[in-house]
Amino acid sequence: MRLGVLDVGSNTVHLLVVDARRGGHPTPATSQKAELRLAEHLDPSGALTETGAASLLKAVAEARDSAAELGCDDMIAFATSALRDATNSAAVLARVRSETGVALEVLPGEDEARYTFLAVRRWYGWSAGRLLCLDIGGGSLELAAGRDEHPASAASLPLGAGRLTREWFAEDPPSRREVELLREKVDADLAPVARELRKVGEPDLAVGTSKTFRSLARLTGAAPSGAGPRARRVLTHAGLRQLGSFISRMSSADLAELEGVSPSRAHQLVAGAVVAEATMRALKITELDICPWALREGVILRRLDTLDGSTRGDRSAQDTPPSLGRLTTDGARCTG
Repeated sequence: MRLGVLDVGSNTVHLLVVDARRGGHPTPATSQKAELRLAEHLDPSGALTETGAASLLKAVAEARDSAAELGCDDMIAFATSALRDATNSAAVLARVRSETGVALEVLPGEDEARYTFLAVRRWYGWSAGRLLCLDIGGGSLELAAGRDEHPASAASLPLGAGRLTREWFAEDPPSRREVELLREKVDADLAPVARELRKVGEPDLAVGTSKTFRSLARLTGAAPSGAGPRARRVLTHAGLRQLGSFISRMSSADLAELEGVSPSRAHQLVAGAVVAEATMRALKITELDICPWALREGVILRRLDTLDGSTRGDRSAQDTPPSLGRLTTDGARCTG
């Protein structure tokens, strides 16, 4: 089947189209992005503004049309922290469905961590042993650890690179004091979660996913994107500490000139580096492998696991730790 996955995040609205079958490797067919920065369109009350809502409607409608033109048999649509945090989220979701026919489902942060963990497990396989998975997004940080396809422990914290940049940095580049205060805040927020994750046991493999970790790894010498998804990329804690000291003195305009840094996300790279370094330090990680699969691939894999229309054959739903509960239902669809 040809499957479309629409991811409405804090920074982008991203449509990924893959050719997939149950038990097979999802093959990317095409990908398109719209840079909306929805999290920057929340008013003082926390509501998504009319400008932000209008941009979202346009991007979703365009993604719906693209999925149809590309012959998608199904399209799953979900939203993460920007809409999860919006005080008028329900009204916006209803408007999106009414005007575009697309039923967006807001994922709880913990489920983001679990879907990402599933993708990482499938990428590395059982031989990787106990996994620890970290993902820094625009609005939140997801962490998960365990031996199985479901993590034994999963958490989501409001420590996304974009969110922290908006809330903690008034200058560009940020002052040394601003960076120090942010580091203290991140350390305090991470401490209880790190204690819980460490209870799962020492990881055999620690993994970072998504754009922030990829950019940081590239800046510390990892292979460029042109080397392909299967080239091994590593981010070390020592290299990250050196990089953090360097980039914290650079303006976002200068950071945007660096290879591997997206101009639209350059302004939040310093905050992302602070979170990455603090997380590795809190969890006593000296090295992270960078995985090319993340949340979207996890959503795809779970959909493929349920192609028979039931959950009995859903590998990703088996052996779920009782403390985590069930994953979000697979109910986001294009109805138009």
